Order: sequence, then C-alpha cells, then structure tokens
Amino acid sequence: MPAVVVAGGGATPEFEGKMTHTVLLCVVIAACGGLMFGYDIGVSGGVTAMDDFLKKFFHSVYERKQHAHENNYCKYDNQLLQLFTSSLYIAALVASFFASSSCSKLGRKPTMQIASVFFILGVALSAGGVNIGMVIVGRVLLGCGVGFANQAVPLFLSELAPSKLRGALNISFQLFVTIGILIANVINFFAGKVHPHGFRISLGIAGVPALMLGLGSLLIYETPTSLVERNKLEEGRAVLKKIRGVDNVDSEFESIVDACEAAKRFTQPYRRLMDRESRPPLVIGILLQLFQQFTGINAIMFYAPVLFQTVGFGNDASLLSSVVTGLVNVLCTIVSVVVVDRAGRKVLLLEACVQMFITQFIIGVLLVKDLKPTGSLPGGEAIVIVVMVCLFVASFAWSWGPLGWLIPSETFPLETRTAGFAFAVCSNMFFTFVIAQAFLSMMCHMRAGIFFFFAAWIVIMGLFALFLIPETKGVPVDAMVDRVWKQHWFWKRYFSDERGKP
Repeated sequence: MPAVVVAGGGATPEFEGKMTHTVLLCVVIAACGGLMFGYDIGVSGGVTAMDDFLKKFFHSVYERKQHAHENNYCKYDNQLLQLFTSSLYIAALVASFFASSSCSKLGRKPTMQIASVFFILGVALSAGGVNIGMVIVGRVLLGCGVGFANQAVPLFLSELAPSKLRGALNISFQLFVTIGILIANVINFFAGKVHPHGFRISLGIAGVPALMLGLGSLLIYETPTSLVERNKLEEGRAVLKKIRGVDNVDSEFESIVDACEAAKRFTQPYRRLMDRESRPPLVIGILLQLFQQFTGINAIMFYAPVLFQTVGFGNDASLLSSVVTGLVNVLCTIVSVVVVDRAGRKVLLLEACVQMFITQFIIGVLLVKDLKPTGSLPGGEAIVIVVMVCLFVASFAWSWGPLGWLIPSETFPLETRTAGFAFAVCSNMFFTFVIAQAFLSMMCHMRAGIFFFFAAWIVIMGLFALFLIPETKGVPVDAMVDRVWKQHWFWKRYFSDERGKP
C-alpha cells in the first residue's frame, strides 16, 4: 500500500518506485538535448573571438580588433556578429510553440527525435557555410532543435522520475547543458590554434551530441503520462512498471489516468492558460526565465572569451579562462543535483542571489576603477575578475540555472503542462535572444555599468523568490494545486474550492 501524506485537509499518496537502470538510461539519453544546447551556448563566444572566423565573415570587426587604440568596451560591437549568436534563440522561441503541439500529439520521445534532425541539419550548414548567410541559417536550424529539445526533455524527465528524485533527475538536463558548455570551451581552446579552419571544427563537433540524441532516442521509453494522454493505457501501465521497478503501480497509474481524463475536458490548453487558476504557475514560469537571463549569466557564458580579452587577457588566456569557468559550472550543477531534493528549491535560489549580487558588484567596481577605454587591467585585478566570475557562475549553477527549468516543468497541471511549459521555454529563448543581441552593444555604451545593471536585477529576483516562489520539494507533479498553490499565502487567492470545470 502506498504511504499517505496529509496536506491541506486532504490525503495525497506517495507512490511506490525506485531508481531503475531503465530510468537512468532514459535520463542520460534525453539529457543529450541539454548537451547540444550547452555546446551551442559555449561554442559561439569562442568562435566569435577567433581571428580566422572574424577575417572570413566579419572583416571590419577583425580590423577594429587589431587597433590597440580602439575602445576596450566597443571593439566587438557589431549587430551582425551578435546576430550570429542570437539568431539561434529567436528561432527556438518560434519553434517552442510547434514543439508544444508535437509533445501533446506525437509524444515527448518523437519530439526529441525531431530536435535531433534539426540539430544535424544546422550543424552541417553552420560548419560548412561559405558565407555569413549560410552560417546564420544553420544557427536558425540549430535554434529549432533547441526549441524542440528544451520543450520535450524537461517534461520527459519530470514525468519519468519518481517524485522523491524528480529534482535531481530533472536537473540532469541542466547538468548536461553545463557539460556541453565546458566541452565547447575546451574544443574552442584547441581549435583556435588550427588555422584557418579551426572555427569549422568547433562548429562541426556539435554534430556529435546531435547524433547521440537521435540514435539514443530509439532506445528509450515514452513517458506513461504521454502514452495515457494518447489513449495507450496498457502500454502506459507496462512502461510505468518498467521504470518504477515494481509491480504495484495501480495508485500512480490511476492518478495519471485521472489527470489525463481531467485534461481531456480542456480542448484549448492555451486558452485555459489565460484562466485565473492558471496564472500562478504561468507567471512564475515566465518570470523565472526573465530573471534567469537577467542575472547576466548568458552574457558571461556567451562572451566569456571576449570579456576576458577586454580586461587584458590574450586570446589563448581568455579561452583558457572560459574553460575554467565552464568546469566550475559543471561541478556546481552537480552540487544542485545532490542537494535540491534535500535542501529544497527556495533556499538555493535565495543563497545564490546574495552571492551573485556580491560578485557582480565587485566586478563592476574593479572595472569602473581601473579599466580605461584603452589599455588593460593590472594582472592582479584581472585574476580577481576571473575569480569573481567563477564564484558568480558557481552560485548560478546550483540555483537559477537548473531551477529555472525544473520549477516550470513540475508546477503546471496536466491540462496546461505542455502549453505552459512552451510559454516558459519561449520566454527563456526570447530573453536569451535579447541579452545575446544586446550585450556587446550594452557593454560598449554602459561599460562597467552593465554589471551594476545586472546586480540590480538580482536584488529584484531575490525579493521575488523570497515572497512569491513556493517550495515544491517532494510534491508529486499532479498534486501541486492542492499541496502548493492552495497553501501559498498569496497564490491561494487564485483558486476556488472547485477545480476541473472547463
């Protein structure tokens, strides 16, 4: 018999199950979508800092870079160069809505397979492009792959995982993102020494995780929720037994069936998202993406080589510094995997806000004080900048990075889950696009003030986390309304006593 937890006057079962080899295999293969996404994030900054890439596609930027008298903050300010990075994210934004429909109608697994096809096509065009148009079209196709993978993988992981391990298993997606960033930084470091086509090596190796996702997806199971959602009940029950490693899955299976039956009464999930009861998870899902990007993390991860060159590191040293920050990113994401289901989501978010604010503030102060438009920082202060960036990345990696994906994937009810998560994904891509397209120009015009800009946002998001983000640790995904939203001091006002009426 399943254990029963009493909350808010009702009883919610804690279902039987254990961590199985089947779940582990599915998690690793699915998370390759994160590996691909991370590689795309990490590779662009290193490639745009390579002289061979700039000479081939952005000769004016290359010429400007060679002049020592050029403004440190502005030598990379070029809208088309920024479009090389940001085009991926605007494409992912659009693709997210198509991916939502694909997740619902085809399933999570086929959606990941579609993502792998987009990835492979994008890699071929971006690595083999002979002009900037081909390269950017390749980045757009990669963006479509990101949109489909980022929609399907977190949902897949949340639905596959036992509730007591959901946080750790879902964060494996973000862990693979950070591993992808690290691998890209290492590849960039060595490929930058291969002339004149080192940048093509960096861009082409992205095909490896794309193939891993595509071929590996042939081996994994569809989630029981997706199977039941598409009226494959017996197959859903069989898969549930397989992934839980126990025969007694009746209670969990009935919970999934009940949730799917309730969801079927809502034929227009996007319209349902506009209802009053859908606002809490929708608002939090979107604002988490806004805050995640306005920590400044992607500005640092995209353009870490450029940033380190700006403060006085040479090309090789700046790429090596990016490898160091990438390694910190991976290790501290593992910290999140270990502690998120013990400490909870909220304490990680709040601690990180304090650490990120301090590090951003110190970086800003050092740059304001000593980095002039020409010249570079003293060696000691440049090292301090690298240390502060590492501490900043560490705090992000165990908090807002993985939790920005985890919380939206677990808080929407089934009837709006794919639609709601699509809004979260497209919001993430939109705000990522804004930062990627604007960062180099912002750095040119705001100079060191850009770090104070991000620090101010961190204060805002800290207050938001303190008062408005509920704790979801250990709560089954289909019990969020009763055990989380209806118990929260603010969000409970959005819920009536009755639920489920279309």
